Amino acid sequence: MNPIVAIVGRPNVGKSALFNRLIQQRVAIVESEPGITRDRIYAPCEWSGRRFTLVDTGGIELDAGPGIQELTRRQARLAINEADLVLLVVDGREGLVPADQEVAEELRRAGPRQVIVVVNKIDHPGSDRNVYEFYALGLGDPMAVSAVHGLGIGELLDRVVAGLPKGESEPADESVTRVAVVGRPNVGKSSLVNAVLGEERVIVSDIPGTTRDAIDVAFAREGRRYVFIDTAGMRRKSRIEQPVERYGVIRALRAVDRCDVALVMIDATEGLTEQDKKIAGYVFEAGRAAVIVANKWDLFEDKSDQSVRRFVETVRHGLSFMDYAPILLVSARTGQRLPRVLETVDRVNAEFSKQIPTPELNNLFRDAVAINPPPTDRGRRLRIYYVTQAGSRPPTFLLYVNDPDLLYYTYRRYLENRLREVHDFTGTPVRLVAKERK
Repeated sequence: MNPIVAIVGRPNVGKSALFNRLIQQRVAIVESEPGITRDRIYAPCEWSGRRFTLVDTGGIELDAGPGIQELTRRQARLAINEADLVLLVVDGREGLVPADQEVAEELRRAGPRQVIVVVNKIDHPGSDRNVYEFYALGLGDPMAVSAVHGLGIGELLDRVVAGLPKGESEPADESVTRVAVVGRPNVGKSSLVNAVLGEERVIVSDIPGTTRDAIDVAFAREGRRYVFIDTAGMRRKSRIEQPVERYGVIRALRAVDRCDVALVMIDATEGLTEQDKKIAGYVFEAGRAAVIVANKWDLFEDKSDQSVRRFVETVRHGLSFMDYAPILLVSARTGQRLPRVLETVDRVNAEFSKQIPTPELNNLFRDAVAINPPPTDRGRRLRIYYVTQAGSRPPTFLLYVNDPDLLYYTYRRYLENRLREVHDFTGTPVRLVAKERK
């Protein structure tokens, strides 16, 4: 396992900006408003041939009362406890403040581990007059950097790599299944992630909008490796009030783009809404494999066979464009049917990656055309000369025909259904692309 480096500090000292700078991506949301980052955000990082995992945390407020601030502090403490090295970020413009002393004391209580004091916001020569104050923390030589402008970042990474435990880093693993958990606010996305993992990795609260970022959570189960991406709830555009929420929605959409399987979560007690349909539509347009997860099934009142069948039919009808996606009725709170989540993800991901030999494809399409020939249009009929699979993820098939305009929607659906009858493709969209053969 790669070493873990945690970034901690009081709110609004630039932790997320430093996190983004070190991994050279804009993963964590950066705003001037304190308390934007609430969960632990993980990302791989590499420097001088050494790989490690970087963790961004919410600001530590030791006098925080109950609520989101207390949950954020707990997440930061969990990150400290699992870290091999900690970057304590402080604000070089403000200088040393009592809250920095309190965070340093929290680190000492956590037990022996290497800590590097990172004095951020040293944006130009001559602005480092406050750096020397931080020797008072008793945590060694502070390092002056500017996360925004990239000053001192190379030197900081050199020191990080030098302080990591000795040993070989793990090679980058391409066999990881990435699962994006998407849906409206408060449908239980974070609860589902925690329940599947069996530990509290992301903050759960009854307050809608608690998750503001896309949180990557890596884990392994029975020899298989996964990254679950917990995302911000996506409300209707007209109801998005703060820039932070807008950024969170953008990150959620990007999470769909980079995932293999999307868990489209809905609230079983509320049923399918128009916003649920829009979210599922984005997953469909992105060409991702999908599983529809109806959460809070323990609160669904009438569980008679007829009522359950009616609920599933309603969801299936409302998401008719995604009729290939399996529907799971689960409860993240009680654990009802939770084992089926990973089982279904594995099955759907296998279909998403499926490859069909070309001779088998051509035999299948030849039989389909023989059973149900294409309709004629003003005396012209579609002729399919040859079929090959152009790619997977999603499965894409290239049909060489006499005229692509003759492949109408209804006949395209017929061919897709025949393909699914033989080769399943549960949970994954199928793309049929007609190309004229010269």
